Amino acid sequence: MIKTKSAPVLKDRIIMGDCIAAMNALPEACADLVFADPPYNLQLAHNLHRPEGGKVAAVDDEWDKFSSLKTYDDFTRAWLAAARRILKPDGAIWTIGSYHNIFRVGAALQDAGFWILNDIVWRKANPMPNFKGTRFTNAHETLIWAAKSETAKYKFNYHAMKAMNEELQMRSDWLIPICTGGERLKTDGVKAHPTQKPEALLYRVLLACTEPGDLIVDPFFGTGTTGAVAKLLGRHFIGIEREEKYVKVAESRIASLLPLSGGDMAVTQGKRGETRIPFGSLVESGLVRPGTRLIDPHRRHQAEVRADGSLSMGSKTGSIHQLGAAAQGLPSCNGWTFWHIEEAGKLVPLDAKRAVYRASVGAA
Repeated sequence: MIKTKSAPVLKDRIIMGDCIAAMNALPEACADLVFADPPYNLQLAHNLHRPEGGKVAAVDDEWDKFSSLKTYDDFTRAWLAAARRILKPDGAIWTIGSYHNIFRVGAALQDAGFWILNDIVWRKANPMPNFKGTRFTNAHETLIWAAKSETAKYKFNYHAMKAMNEELQMRSDWLIPICTGGERLKTDGVKAHPTQKPEALLYRVLLACTEPGDLIVDPFFGTGTTGAVAKLLGRHFIGIEREEKYVKVAESRIASLLPLSGGDMAVTQGKRGETRIPFGSLVESGLVRPGTRLIDPHRRHQAEVRADGSLSMGSKTGSIHQLGAAAQGLPSCNGWTFWHIEEAGKLVPLDAKRAVYRASVGAA
């Protein structure tokens, strides 16, 4: 019997169509990771208004509407079954949701045979307030990370996460801003997608659980955050999206890969008592890109930023503080003030970049 090789998977592309049919058309066990941001089924019955009377731009699109909870559950089980089929034996899945749907999705995950590894709380630094004042401000969403089975040898880049968090174990509560300013994609001045996820969120997920060259499938691609971050980190992607308007935005976005923009460059004074900001947070948010060259103020030493927020200097690797100390032959160093980035012929200290990030998350 002659065995034929299966056709190679076409990567780095967007498939427009139904996510279940599209995943079922992909080869079995082709994906290293599935990242799914399914409809939340918000069940909004009325318009939301701000105290002054302005209408809130809520999620009222047809793709988020289901006739009943049973209909939503049937849809969830169907796309999870399709996702499970395309995952490699040691692959994993991440899915995100709000209190409207994440508990139903979590139960369906377990029923489908997935093994839950963590639930992650994405704490939004700048959430939308509860305008009616009838509930707590809904300031977080929940991500579930699950392996394909209890015995799967899933990937977890523990040391990269620790390096990104300045040598402390990464916790399961992540403070990351929602999309605003330059990162928020717009079409004719209007939000291109109501639930666009920040690059920083996908950056952390992909850096934690994939390797360069891995294939990530996103069955609810939207405006392409997963694809953009995958391209940035040297991963491959297949995005599936049924709305043509989102496909066009995603294609343009991934082709250009515009860097994120921050606020002003003012340096915050009075550091004592401020929230600690790991250098890795600047890297995953896009304020400092992997591969950026750092220079000391006298231009005597250089180091390169790595994807996990550590630095490399010749054969040495370490945090911004460790390599700053090594460069000077000192026992310790404040890497935030020692290392600089050259912009328009001027050296900008990392501390200024930290101030931008701190302002964006309201952590001053």
